Amino acid sequence: MHDPESEHMPAAPSKSQRKRDSTALQDVGAELVKLSSERLARLELPDALRAAVLEARRISSHGALRRQMQYIGRLMREVDAAPIVAQLAELRGESAEAKAAFHALERWRERLLADDGALTDWLALHPGGDAQALRQLIRNARREAAEGKPPRASRALFRILRETAGSPAEPGQ
Repeated sequence: MHDPESEHMPAAPSKSQRKRDSTALQDVGAELVKLSSERLARLELPDALRAAVLEARRISSHGALRRQMQYIGRLMREVDAAPIVAQLAELRGESAEAKAAFHALERWRERLLADDGALTDWLALHPGGDAQALRQLIRNARREAAEGKPPRASRALFRILRETAGSPAEPGQ
């Protein structure tokens, strides 16, 4: 007997696909467990999931940890995991916004090293910036580049720019 209603209903995922999805969510949970306390605190997580992740960090027994990771996977199946995955991608710098912010800060660093007037523009956009520290790092970075030394000051300049800007950086700059 042919049922016309069954033609329009989507097929349920196979057992293998459900297993792959479950394992992927456990992997996301494992990544949450490995995060530093500071980064974990910045993520928006359901309370039960956050408590389970913190508990997993405390566990040292292999078997108990494995069971806790399975529990975290089960909790992940009960919530919408897409926002959590997106937040983790942002932390890893894999999101489009994070990449754009990173490249914008790189352009600012190059501009600051090439043009003395760029510091005035940066400080106009970020009044909380430390002008003296930035000038010194720019001067040191230029000297290191001229002498062919490792770009230690250039890296420090980038870190200060990132801290001052607070992600994301201004688009178009």
